[in-house]
Amino acid sequence: MKDIAIFGAGGLGREVACLLRLINEKKREWNFIGFIDDSVSLWGTENKYGRVLGGTDWLNRYEKLLAVVVAVGSSDAIHSIVSRILNPCVYFPNIFAPTVTFLDRESIELGQGNIFCSNCLVSCNVHIGNFNLFNGNIPIGHDVKIGDYNVVMPSVNISGGVTIGDRNFLGVQSVVLQYLKIGNHVRLGANSVMMHRPQDGFMYIGNPAKRIKL
Repeated sequence: MKDIAIFGAGGLGREVACLLRLINEKKREWNFIGFIDDSVSLWGTENKYGRVLGGTDWLNRYEKLLAVVVAVGSSDAIHSIVSRILNPCVYFPNIFAPTVTFLDRESIELGQGNIFCSNCLVSCNVHIGNFNLFNGNIPIGHDVKIGDYNVVMPSVNISGGVTIGDRNFLGVQSVVLQYLKIGNHVRLGANSVMMHRPQDGFMYIGNPAKRIKL
């Protein structure tokens, strides 16, 4: 079994700990050693899933090979955490719930550090970059291209031919219609339907989704 830690001791981190347990029920793969978190008040505390071992400095001093899953729900926070992890002993595996379905695994390209929670479905000819969170019940259509550090909340529908850049947030049960292109730093509200190409850096809400001022 391979040693693994979860960066983030909050609710999502605990969910990922449960996910690792489900993976191990199918095949003994991961030895979960505990959580990493930069909240000093959590260091040394323990919940039913594991102990908080320390923060980034602790991780950068770790001297053995260690897989790390970054389990936080903010694109910018994920990017910041990853940029501070400098330990050459650390690597970032892709984590798949046992119920994730790949229609044609050989045609799918994946980077590192992605999390696929339960009941995601990935079609064919899909390219996915690094450190994306797919938070359950998400169909990803054919010929989709997704960049880095995107957070996709439960039950989002990403239609065929869609292109998504970096550091976007797609809210619960939102929809991106076929062949649309989303750039960078776009937020799509819950239950919203993206029908037209959005501008970078703005939030969109509604059906059809319209830009709002924050």
